[in-house]
Amino acid sequence: MIKAKEALFDTPELDLTGREVIDLPDPKPVDPNKPKDAWIISMCNQKGGVGKTTTAINLGAALAEFGRRVLLVDFDPQGSLSVGMGMNPQALELSVYDLMVRRGIDVDDVILETGTPGMDILPSNIELSAAEMQLVSEVAREFTLKRVLDKLRNRYDFIIIDCAPSLGLLTINGLTASDRVIVPLETEFFAMRGMALLTDSIEKVKDRLNPDLDILGIVGTMFDRRTLHSREVLERVVEAFGETVFHTVIARTVKFPETTVAGEPITSYAPDSYGADAYRDLGKEVLLRLESA
Repeated sequence: MIKAKEALFDTPELDLTGREVIDLPDPKPVDPNKPKDAWIISMCNQKGGVGKTTTAINLGAALAEFGRRVLLVDFDPQGSLSVGMGMNPQALELSVYDLMVRRGIDVDDVILETGTPGMDILPSNIELSAAEMQLVSEVAREFTLKRVLDKLRNRYDFIIIDCAPSLGLLTINGLTASDRVIVPLETEFFAMRGMALLTDSIEKVKDRLNPDLDILGIVGTMFDRRTLHSREVLERVVEAFGETVFHTVIARTVKFPETTVAGEPITSYAPDSYGADAYRDLGKEVLLRLESA
């Protein structure tokens, strides 16, 4: 957990990224009378297994704890986010796939409440994999998800899209619909190698489809405090991307796999754990960056 502390012998305290610890103020309360205009954020990384879905769920839960209304969008045909919220993807009558390819579907028939107060979900299952092929011949196919989510901006403070681990048409849809991108990056050498391709793809979407798109930040995940390798990778990421890298780092813990089985975020499954505090800190950083945007 990032906290501001007094320096010892005038030496600034460093966080896990090797930078000076920053003070993260408590989030400002939400004015219930203020009209909502959601920030749409994509969790994106073409490499699988980097903590993308875990970050989408737990960042969303942390923001909901801070009084924000949150919608999670499961945009991965594997349905991992839906499973992580305690749902059976194969038992769904309607999913985000239906909103993408069928006309006349009411979004309220697809949105489901989660067990986390203030957080809803647009669930997904393997049917979504067919959408990529079905959308190829459609006019303005890259804007299909945007047309769905723009209608929901006035109902939520945050809409978080869990993109598929690829750079195909589904991910392009997610980026085109988004205001910002968060890149969860496993602190492992091979995970870092794909960053150039990912940032290039984001820039292409920004140039050709969504000029308002920007990277909100890169968050180090699966950090192993015991290994020199994790520390070296994190150090190199900070050297390459500077302040784009969040100060919050998500360390490995056995609690994360347990939360998947439990079907709930770590903020409610193990509210006093390091992992829960880390995601609360990430939520504070996200709010801080967006307030200054």
